[in-house]
Amino acid sequence: MSSTVAWEQLWLPLWPLASDDFMSGVYRMSRGAALGLRHIEANPEALSNLLVVDVDHPDAALRALSAIGHHPLPNVIVENPHNGHAHAVWALAEPVTRTEYAHRKPLAFATAVTEGLRRAVDGDQAYSGLMTKNPTHAAWETHWLHQDLRSLSDLERELGDLMPPPRWRQTKTRRLNPAGLGRNCALFETARHWAYIEVRNHWGDPTGLGRAIHTKAATLNLEFSEPLPGSEVRAIANSITRWITTKSRMWADGPVVYEATLSTIQSYRGRKSGHSRAQTAIEDAAHIRSEIERFAF
Repeated sequence: MSSTVAWEQLWLPLWPLASDDFMSGVYRMSRGAALGLRHIEANPEALSNLLVVDVDHPDAALRALSAIGHHPLPNVIVENPHNGHAHAVWALAEPVTRTEYAHRKPLAFATAVTEGLRRAVDGDQAYSGLMTKNPTHAAWETHWLHQDLRSLSDLERELGDLMPPPRWRQTKTRRLNPAGLGRNCALFETARHWAYIEVRNHWGDPTGLGRAIHTKAATLNLEFSEPLPGSEVRAIANSITRWITTKSRMWADGPVVYEATLSTIQSYRGRKSGHSRAQTAIEDAAHIRSEIERFAF
């Protein structure tokens, strides 16, 4: 199988973003036209089956290749022959959805695995993962290593201690400066918790709630140094709205139960104890989160 055919089987976008020069703009076009340009969108708008790490070092290919006993070997390394910088690409056996409310855990898992891969090769923390070097373009030196498809669990096992700790995504740095798949997770988590409170203003008006969630999600997205595509933001907002209005107890039980639950939360906040202020804050946060999650789901 030729390298071009192999790539076309791994690469899923049907109408991808592409560019020959980022200064001249990035545009959507057919797959065939995109494959003639230097930079292409790595994944479709709703799915991720390729995990890409940007390695901005002159020995990038060597870092990605030094995998034995250290980290999973990428499927493809696409190297800039002029400076040695490269994109390392790992292909997944099952794509991860980025927009459905009911499938957030796989996305969070994929985010953590991508971070582990980044740490393994000391990749760029700010890389968004949106655009990648086109491995079939003559401008790059491409190393085709293998065609094996891995599960996220396989990659996690091979990464071992290189995986970030469980609460890594909740650190201040990650919350304020998410990158790659982390932007999707950060936007989803922030927007959904905001929506759990906003719902009290829209009982019986799912359309109004949906508009409010869309507006909030779009505003939050603008806070990212590299915002998500508008279509992805809309899909996240739609997913949150659909879940609240069709699956959550808060919408089914209505305003009376909702206000009673909030009253319980507020009473807990006001309770004094002999604990230290810091310990009380930790316990309060955990209790409030559990109450909201229990009520929502």
